[in-house]
Amino acid sequence: MFDTLKSRIFQGNQFIKDIENAPMREQFRGLPVLKNSNCDSCAKCLNICPTGALSLNPLKIDMGKCTFCGDCKNICTKNAINFSNFYKLAADDRNTLIVDERSTKEFYEKTAIQVKKEITSLFSRSLKLRQVSAGGCNGCEMELNACSNVNFDMGRFGIDFVASPRHADGLVITGPVTKNMAYALEDCYKATPDPKIIILCGACAVSGGVFQDSSELDREFPEKHPADLYIPGCPVHPLTFINGVLSLIRGKGKK
Repeated sequence: MFDTLKSRIFQGNQFIKDIENAPMREQFRGLPVLKNSNCDSCAKCLNICPTGALSLNPLKIDMGKCTFCGDCKNICTKNAINFSNFYKLAADDRNTLIVDERSTKEFYEKTAIQVKKEITSLFSRSLKLRQVSAGGCNGCEMELNACSNVNFDMGRFGIDFVASPRHADGLVITGPVTKNMAYALEDCYKATPDPKIIILCGACAVSGGVFQDSSELDREFPEKHPADLYIPGCPVHPLTFINGVLSLIRGKGKK
């Protein structure tokens, strides 16, 4: 017993104490940094992007479509496209995910999510979520699993995943929503009691991602039921997810 206690003391706290200000590794591709003045509209970035996330005049990137592969940055010889390691990318408005030269880290963090009193009053202390993989590749699903591990420990904020939609306050949807999952997703939504929130997690859920032009998709659900939170990424990082949800229910991720 004493050996166990000594080992526990030696290991210290394994969880990230300050989720809001946790450092991110330098190589992480987060919020794009764009310089429209450097862009000569050569369209090389448009041609190489697998999801059509870029547009020109002015230069913009739709993070809801972006897979953060970095090919656009690598092919741009004018240094017009870069990626910061800023990971708080979630937004409560789909249009906010379309960023341009003005979308600095400070501006995005202040404006991306506006706290809604009705959501805060209901879910600020306890939020139970049912995760639905609507045809996903399991990338985002694995990262969402990591949100509850000893490092990120999402449960300390009162946020947990539950096994049944009947026990949930909202849905977290991953994947592009295939035809085979469309009915099951709608059924899960109906089984979740009101009031409830919807979170679209990952490029596939937000826009269809690399599968957006597939004839095997049925995107009626996200068109019919507006989301309360859009979280970009391919896959979504646990810090992006947790900070996004905290900002939605509490305001700026503060405990």
